[in-house]
Amino acid sequence: MRTQRHVVDYTLQRRALLAGYRAGRVGADEVCDAGPYLLRAAKFHGRPGGWDCPVCRREALTLVSWVYGDELKHAAGSARTPEELERMANLFGEFTVYVVEVCRACRWNHLVQSYVLGTGTPHRRSRRTAGQ
Repeated sequence: MRTQRHVVDYTLQRRALLAGYRAGRVGADEVCDAGPYLLRAAKFHGRPGGWDCPVCRREALTLVSWVYGDELKHAAGSARTPEELERMANLFGEFTVYVVEVCRACRWNHLVQSYVLGTGTPHRRSRRTAGQ
């Protein structure tokens, strides 16, 4: 895959949230709140995370990549597989990927990482004049 730029890691935020949950300061309903759309995206577009859920420890986590960017138009806000991200990185100038870990058993979810992909050169938009 092309080089990821502007990488942000959310490990410290995740660690703090889990510490609050284990200490009883944060309820299970606050950390296990994945919606149906996220759970469906994990099922069809996710990839194995390689580690067990930190809350229920019953199931391995799934990583889901969400894409956002002005150039993406209708594709913005959708989940994408690693293969799709590779193709998109060659087609679009710049877009942001947000990676979320999801437990399909207990509905735990947390933002793991964000980064920017793309060719680095914005694509020119075609101009339309009035009447077209």
